[in-house]
Amino acid sequence: MNFTVESDIGLKRKINEDRAAFFERPDHFKLAILADGMGGHNAGDVASEMAITEMHRLFKLVDAEDFASKQLKLDWLRNAVSHINQKIYQYSLTHENCQGMGTTMIAALLDENECLISHVGDSRVYHFADEEVKLVTRDHSYVNILLENGEISEEEALNHPQKNFILKALGTEISIEPDFYELTLSNEAYLLICSDGLSNKLTTTEMATIITPQISIEEKGKKLVQLANDRGGEDNISLILMTTVQEV
Repeated sequence: MNFTVESDIGLKRKINEDRAAFFERPDHFKLAILADGMGGHNAGDVASEMAITEMHRLFKLVDAEDFASKQLKLDWLRNAVSHINQKIYQYSLTHENCQGMGTTMIAALLDENECLISHVGDSRVYHFADEEVKLVTRDHSYVNILLENGEISEEEALNHPQKNFILKALGTEISIEPDFYELTLSNEAYLLICSDGLSNKLTTTEMATIITPQISIEEKGKKLVQLANDRGGEDNISLILMTTVQEV
């Protein structure tokens, strides 16, 4: 599997509160993690860094037997997210300058072409395959609730004054229940994990226009970030782009 990771501060922010990373074990299991520290909260960068670091530590330590079935992998993801949530929450209680901090988190566990995804917040996963684009995740946001209930249109959602109001994030409450998704990646598929600094600026058509041409995956990642910055770059911009395509 080819991949690239990008994390850019953008054009307006003084601190990059995003973190993104891709890890691979000797036994072929892979883990892609993206965390977007809560904007407007204290120490969002601390929360996102804790999420990535602790998830990586747990991934390195887990026995291969605990990944022997889909249910076992789901159990591991659920327990890992719960542990990290409590760790961030307790840290915020004991460090005054970090009170109220939180972070989104996408964790994608890959076993060959099988992918299990844990999701908290409004970071997103997109699946590109067979000339179609699918938004895999469902935002945990106030605006998305309004949209799903038919109270606002997709156009109104784009510029809603409470667009950044997140209903669920790691570290803001003592317990958390993430959403889970399952994907099987074909031999011509791309998987894009990104923070809202990217998804708020690009349409899926624009993403596909960059992702599908015959350029390197590294170039694709950089072009996605550049376009988000060209559109204003008000937020941090982070992504993990993975593909089963054998690029030259």
